[in-house]
Amino acid sequence: MLINWSQFTPWSALTGGAVIGMAVAILVLFNGRIAGISGIAGGVLKMQKNDTGWRIAFISGLVAAPLVWQLFLSLPAIRIDGSYAMMAMAGLVVGIGTRYGSGCTSGHGVCGLSRLSPRSIIATLSFMGTGFVTVYVIRHVFQT
Repeated sequence: MLINWSQFTPWSALTGGAVIGMAVAILVLFNGRIAGISGIAGGVLKMQKNDTGWRIAFISGLVAAPLVWQLFLSLPAIRIDGSYAMMAMAGLVVGIGTRYGSGCTSGHGVCGLSRLSPRSIIATLSFMGTGFVTVYVIRHVFQT
């Protein structure tokens, strides 16, 4: 594998990771909640009293962030190689995995690992391992 050094952007990745870390810390310190996107989005759908405002604000921030970014810099080009059917199937599989795993990559991978949660360590190893195997099979086994 070769690294295209002209496309290597460690500072933007470091900045993004630091911002995610701060957002997660702020949410847990001031609200006592874990920043798992599937749980936050699922809680909006349940509409519990006194619990939807912060969830809507969090999701609004996710939607607003690229819009604010676009005010200062151009957004990167989006390239999707899969069909709509493949994307729908992938979303369904991820959703099922999120329910069976009691959380998503953000909840387990960012928040759970930082708390040294054994369940999150196992979940993160599982979804990362599955992703590695999937990419290898698609790129090397099914390659035409």
